[in-house]
Amino acid sequence: MKLLRYGEVGSEKPGLLDADGTIRDLSAHVADIAGTTLHPASLEMLSNLDPKSLPAVSGKPRLGACVAGTGKFICIGLNYSDHAAETGATVPPEPIIFMKASSAIVGPDDDVLIPRGSEKTDWEVELAVVIGKTAKYVSEDDALDYVAGYAVAHDVSERAFQAERQGQWTKGKSCDTFGPTGPWLVTKDEVADPQNLKMWLTVNGKTMQNGSTKTMVYGVKYLVSYLSQFMSLHPGDIISTGTPPGVGLGMKPPVFLKAGDVVELGIEGLGQQKQTFKADV
Repeated sequence: MKLLRYGEVGSEKPGLLDADGTIRDLSAHVADIAGTTLHPASLEMLSNLDPKSLPAVSGKPRLGACVAGTGKFICIGLNYSDHAAETGATVPPEPIIFMKASSAIVGPDDDVLIPRGSEKTDWEVELAVVIGKTAKYVSEDDALDYVAGYAVAHDVSERAFQAERQGQWTKGKSCDTFGPTGPWLVTKDEVADPQNLKMWLTVNGKTMQNGSTKTMVYGVKYLVSYLSQFMSLHPGDIISTGTPPGVGLGMKPPVFLKAGDVVELGIEGLGQQKQTFKADV
């Protein structure tokens, strides 16, 4: 299934995308794409519904982030061997973990705001893993049992805030609107191999990133298991798993985003996003 949330900011309704590309309203069956809705039993119930029996949504409504109620937005740094090489970093012996504030989460096509004082706002297409049930001390073999599905995430980053000022990376990752997520949550049964997905990103129509989850250092199973050793993962938590090469920071000379730029990105089978960047005044 492709689950989604549609409507104006703060008033999104749950829905699904049927085989014909029509949005169907799920409001009569679940309150939102969040919490217990993401549990395997609830997802099975939704999968047994006949999409044609659900009300069709007319027009082209705004899409919100594909999951609500996210408590933790956990990011993995330098998790693609070719991306680590372009930044001059070595592959870490364990996953690098940092947090993106959940207040950064927006819809897949919402405008992204370049924060005040920013001169190095950058792009990163990433595979997002959405947790479906509470995971604590889980094994790698069982890790996917705790995954509801996958989505496209844009880990927008302000490199000066991230690396040139004191402290951790979080403040360069958490600015308002720096977490577009969606367009939909694709349940794991529709993704045969999360480690073999093509991913891409363009800026103003020019291809910048053209990679694959094949080059991930630490795969989805490992990351879910690894993180669950340190913290409980709850339904709706998002793990953003790193980015392939082609970020602005890695170019010679570096290239960064400015107001008016349009970024499009996508992952095979998971949909695509499009954002216009604007100054946050």
